[in-house]
Amino acid sequence: MTAVARTISEATAARTGPAPDRGGRRLPRMLHPLAWWIWALALATAVSRTNNPLLLFLVLAVLGFVVSARRTAAPWARGFKYYLYLAFTVVLIRVVFRAVFATGITPHDHFLFSLPHIPTPDWYAGIQIGGPVSLEAILSAATDGLRLACMLCCIGAANTLANPKRALRVLPGALYELGVAVTVAISVAPQLVQSVQRVSKARKLRAGRTRGLRALRGIVVPVLEDALERSLRLAAAMDSRGYGRAGSATRRSRRVTGALMLLGMCGLCAGAYGLLDATAPAFLGFPAMAVGAALCIAGLRLGGRRVTRTTYRPDPWRVPEWAVAGSGVLSAILLFGNLGYDPAQLNPTFYPLTWPDLPLVPTLAILLAGTAGFLAPPPSAPHRAETAVRRGPSVRTDPKAGTA
Repeated sequence: MTAVARTISEATAARTGPAPDRGGRRLPRMLHPLAWWIWALALATAVSRTNNPLLLFLVLAVLGFVVSARRTAAPWARGFKYYLYLAFTVVLIRVVFRAVFATGITPHDHFLFSLPHIPTPDWYAGIQIGGPVSLEAILSAATDGLRLACMLCCIGAANTLANPKRALRVLPGALYELGVAVTVAISVAPQLVQSVQRVSKARKLRAGRTRGLRALRGIVVPVLEDALERSLRLAAAMDSRGYGRAGSATRRSRRVTGALMLLGMCGLCAGAYGLLDATAPAFLGFPAMAVGAALCIAGLRLGGRRVTRTTYRPDPWRVPEWAVAGSGVLSAILLFGNLGYDPAQLNPTFYPLTWPDLPLVPTLAILLAGTAGFLAPPPSAPHRAETAVRRGPSVRTDPKAGTA
C-alpha cells in the first residue's frame, strides 16, 4: 500500500509541476502588467526608428518567441495570432494602394505588370490611377506596411502578456473610469474569439454544418446572444459596485481637475512641438513639457481623491520587472543613439534595388529585447494542476504482486 501511495504522489507531482520552493528560488508568478506594457511600447518606439526589413522581421521573431514563452492560458493570451492576421492585412493593403495609385517607374526599375490606366483631371496632378508597377515600388510599400505591422504586433504582445484586469489596478484614481472602459474594450476581442471557438466545437459535436453561410448564421446568432448576456452581467456588476459615482468631489473640484488636465495636455503638446521643430522658441521645448507634466500630475492627484479603492495582494515590482522593462527601454535607446553604426543602415533605399545590410548594434538591441522571454518569471498554470489532481495519475500494477 505504501509503494502504491508513493507512486501516486510522484506521478501527481510530475504532472502538476514543482511544489512551492522554500529555498528562495524563483517561483512561477504573473509579471507586473506595467512591465510588459513598458517593454512593448519601448520596442514599438524602436521599430518606428527603422525601415530595414531584416530588422523588422527580427522584431516579429522576438515578439513571437516572448509571447510563446511567457503567455498564460487566459482567454486574452490567445489573441496574438489574430494580431498577426491584422499585420498581414495592413501590409497587403499598403501594397495594393501603392500598386493602384502608382507614381510611375524609371528606366532603371524592374517592371512587373501594368494595370489599366484611368485618366485624372489636371487639378489631380501628381497621382495617377493604374499604370506600370515596378518591383521597387512593391518592396518599398511592403516595407512601410511591415513597420506599421510590427508596431501593431508590439501592442498585441502587450495585450497578450499583460492581464488587463490587473493592469486596471495600477492606474491612478482619476483614470479609473477610463481604465475600466479600456479594459472592457480590450477584453471584448478575446471573449468573442472564445465564444466563436466554443460554438464551433458544439456544432461539430452535434454534427452540424461547419462551412458555408448556414454555418455562419448558426455561429453568429449564439455568439451575439452570449455577448448580450455578458454585457448585461457586466452592467449589473458595475452598477452594484457604484461605477460612475462622484464620491466626495464637489462641482468646483471637478472643474479644477478638468482645467488642470486640459492645460497640462496643451503644455505637453506644445512641448512636443517645440522639441520636433528646430525653429520653435526655446520655451516651447522642455519648459513647456515640464509645466504640462506638472499640471497633469496635479490634476491626477486632485481627481484621484474622489475614487477610494483598496487593493488585495498588489502586484509586486521586483528584479524581473526592472529587467523586462529595462531590456525594452535599452533597446529603444540603442536604436535612437546612433552609436556604433551608420544611421542610413536603418532606412535602406530600394532605388537602386540592393540587398539591405544588417547592422550589428541594432540587431543586438532587438535581441536584447528578446531576453524578456528569459528574464520574466514563468507563468503559473493553475488550470493544468487542478485538472491533473482531478483526473489522478494512471498507476500500473503488477498482476503477479497481487493487490495492495
